Amino acid sequence: MTPSEFQTLTGAAPERMADLAVFLERLTEANEVMNLVGPDSIPDFWNRHAWDSAQLLNLAPEARTWADLGAGAGFPGVVLAILLKGRPGAHVWLIDSLQKRCRFLQTIVDELALPATVIWGRAEEQSVTVDVVTARAVASMEKLLGYAQPYLSRGAQAVFLKGEKAEAELREAAKVWHLEADLSVSRSDPRGRIVTVRTLRRGPQKRKHA
Repeated sequence: MTPSEFQTLTGAAPERMADLAVFLERLTEANEVMNLVGPDSIPDFWNRHAWDSAQLLNLAPEARTWADLGAGAGFPGVVLAILLKGRPGAHVWLIDSLQKRCRFLQTIVDELALPATVIWGRAEEQSVTVDVVTARAVASMEKLLGYAQPYLSRGAQAVFLKGEKAEAELREAAKVWHLEADLSVSRSDPRGRIVTVRTLRRGPQKRKHA
């Protein structure tokens, strides 16, 4: 995917495209000294990282506040913050337990003046209230739901970027969690899945009898 193709898909303003280009440059530089993303994925930045993240906005178009759990290199959180920049009330919390990743995220937030707050700590211990909680490549669904549960209890919806094993992960998670969730195909990779969780509580999913 080219930058122009990304811009066509998202409707991103030229200023936001410039921000994303700076983000790509800083990511490429930082990735030389720390393992943020697989180096082979950087040439495919606009599809594999930027569009993969940006597609979430189409699933929650009214959402203004987001929490990215295990924000890592900034996907999807930094991309969301860039695209939400300038919208009234927009804010993204970038939460990660590794200090060096938080330092990288903070440099991006500062340089691009993003509507975002970087938090160094465990995701499940934070008290922020948001419209949507999200994550990508953080943990199995069972563990991820544990990290996200406090946010859902405060009214958030969960939208997670997962791989092709998402359905199997949901079945495993149902042994521990009772949840209402939808699966949709990722627009950046047909093998990927987006899991939208509407309700969640601890306790195994009851099986329906024929």
